[in-house]
Amino acid sequence: MRLKALLVDDEANILKNLQAVIPWEALDIEVAGIARNGEQAVEIARRERPEIILCDIRMPVMDGIRFLEELRDFDTEAEVVMMTGYQDFSYVRSVIRYEVKDYILKPIDYEELSRTVERLANGIRERNYEQQTMQREWRRVFHLAYEKVLYDLLVDLGGGTARSFLRMREAEEEGLTFAMMLVDVADYSKKEHTWEEKERKLWNFAVQNILQESLASLSLPHSVLQVRSGEWCVLVERRPSDPFDRNRILEWAELLLSSVDNYLKLGIRVALHPAPVPIERLAQAHKALQRQLNLSPATSVGIIVPEKSRAAEDSSSQLLWNWIEEMVTGLKRCDRIRTETALKELNDSFRRLPDVSAERAEPILHYLCLHLFREMRAIDVLSREEEAEIWRRIDRNPGVRDTLAVINQLVDRSLDSVMKKKTSDVLMLSARDFIERSLSSDLSIDTLADYLGISGSYFSLLFKQHFGETFVEYVTRQRMEMAKSLLALSDKSVTQVGQMVGYAERRYFTRVFSKYTGMLPSEFREMHQKQGEMAARPSWPSGGER
Repeated sequence: MRLKALLVDDEANILKNLQAVIPWEALDIEVAGIARNGEQAVEIARRERPEIILCDIRMPVMDGIRFLEELRDFDTEAEVVMMTGYQDFSYVRSVIRYEVKDYILKPIDYEELSRTVERLANGIRERNYEQQTMQREWRRVFHLAYEKVLYDLLVDLGGGTARSFLRMREAEEEGLTFAMMLVDVADYSKKEHTWEEKERKLWNFAVQNILQESLASLSLPHSVLQVRSGEWCVLVERRPSDPFDRNRILEWAELLLSSVDNYLKLGIRVALHPAPVPIERLAQAHKALQRQLNLSPATSVGIIVPEKSRAAEDSSSQLLWNWIEEMVTGLKRCDRIRTETALKELNDSFRRLPDVSAERAEPILHYLCLHLFREMRAIDVLSREEEAEIWRRIDRNPGVRDTLAVINQLVDRSLDSVMKKKTSDVLMLSARDFIERSLSSDLSIDTLADYLGISGSYFSLLFKQHFGETFVEYVTRQRMEMAKSLLALSDKSVTQVGQMVGYAERRYFTRVFSKYTGMLPSEFREMHQKQGEMAARPSWPSGGER
């Protein structure tokens, strides 16, 4: 970091010596100005804001003491070294109250002064680094809390904490709204069925990072929230002064499509909300976009912009969707009555549909079935074998009656599975999902305990009982396994890989990785390159279906 210095003395020879003798260039310091009195120095200091000032005390027009008094009115950070030939204690005492860093007697010992300047410069840089680190940490922690609130609101879990946080946010950003995009991997349900668990996590992780990097390149204030496996909600902050330009948002969506395709060879769908979304309507807008994605052909790739008129007239589709949502909510909350009531209403709604509506409802029900699959998989009530069998049945008999029969059977089976789960099992499923979505963030017992609404000690106990290892051991293992995949399958630097799995410092990441694998990250990558196990496209895992 290059610093600025200001030299102030009424003697021209001393100014020349200060410029010539002190190794400013070697110290990476620019002499931003020289002044013959305090009045000139005040003007230069206001304009240039130097970090280091060498100043004489006795000067005409305005002396050093008066200069210091005016300087501290607008700059309390600059480090000042006073130079004087007067060893009068009253002068020294006057200088002390203005936080002078050092006191140099004339005739000047330039070697001593050079050492003083170097010491000050090192101290300033160290302080600036610490301040920047603290600011980055605060921004990161604030953003994590902010994203947690946004996620809770998206999935309609916003409580007292969310409301308090948002009241503070709204006070800071009056009229804050969001441009909302929902990103979904095309035909994800079938892709996920063919992926192993490790591969599924890597694909989700890769897509999340591509979305974040793409939006970061536009310098947009944004959040990328993984709502469920294979689905992300992108929120871009908009102020009242920012026009809602649909064409610009289409350009953002095109960038996301092309970036994921270029890096991953994976097709995605992006649904755009047609209007700005205020904070209090996030859940409603999210559900609307989710419906648009699920009611569109699952294999389609591209951008979907909802049509208001079509959405308004298709009340039968809306009703069917609402009962599916109610069923999913009942399953998530282990509420048998709610789930069974919603299932009965869904069946009754289909029986009451006229023939024309029933024909139109056939593809709708099929895609609603996909939605139900994904939600049930997220709460761990559907095995891979069961899903494979259900897919075969749907592919053989795609009609409304048969698909509805599959849903009935699926819900009955899921209810039995959910009801058998203990409350602790449900909590740990939520914890696992949170960890998977947050590997690149700071994760702590307190963070997870707060998220689940339980104490830290109770969380630690449940976690060890459920997973057979401590929270720290589990998170470290997940991060290291992800890091191994990224090192083997991507061309990201070791520092970048470390940051992507939650380690801001390369040195610490290297130490943890070495302890876990027995080799340095660079050695691990080199080993995989030599064995020919690296993917065909080095940027990310290749082979995604279109």
